[in-house]
Amino acid sequence: MPPAALMLYAAGFGTRMGALTADRPKPLIPVAGRALIDHALALVPPGLRVVVNTHYRADQIATHVAGRGLLLTHEPELLETGGGLRAALPLLDADPVYTLNTDAVWTGPNPLETLAAAWDARRMDALLLVLPRARAIGHKGRGDFAIGADGALSRGPGFVPAVVHSGAQIISPRLLEAVPERIFSSNRLWDAAEARGRLFGVIHPGSWCDVGQPESLPLAEAMLAEAAARV
Repeated sequence: MPPAALMLYAAGFGTRMGALTADRPKPLIPVAGRALIDHALALVPPGLRVVVNTHYRADQIATHVAGRGLLLTHEPELLETGGGLRAALPLLDADPVYTLNTDAVWTGPNPLETLAAAWDARRMDALLLVLPRARAIGHKGRGDFAIGADGALSRGPGFVPAVVHSGAQIISPRLLEAVPERIFSSNRLWDAAEARGRLFGVIHPGSWCDVGQPESLPLAEAMLAEAAARV
């Protein structure tokens, strides 16, 4: 069964966006006439319970999504992605859950549907949607994981990163049992899943743009325009 709930990350300061986040949170920055958070919400299938975490300019996000049936969890102190997931568990009330970042845009097959089709709870504690580094538009890092022929992800000593995490995943909250801290990154959860041989990835067949810095905005809009022209 696919997850019944989704955690939407919208709590960060967006400091890399510079002046664009001086008067608004990053999820409300417009890309091709639509706020980043709305690009993410457009991917959510009907009937899925959605929890949105907030911190910086939380009132603006609450106003923006009012009336859409979303659940909000406010973080007075930033908990990072792992800590934010733990704080949201009472509202998510599901295992596994989707998590989705709000600082990216997509084209091609719905990333949540791709994840659901590949999820296998018998083998997996976490399934990340990934892309080859060469197709990760706007992404400046060298890559996050090596990926095996069976989709297993790894990043041990000497690994050669081949794929980039897109910010979409299915994950079991049971992994939180391995981390006692209150504030921590999802990297700690992935480490725990990898140690158990239960960390996997599936490649997104469409396009993706990381909208984490101002110079990525024209790249994202060009990607969306190209996809629209092909329809």
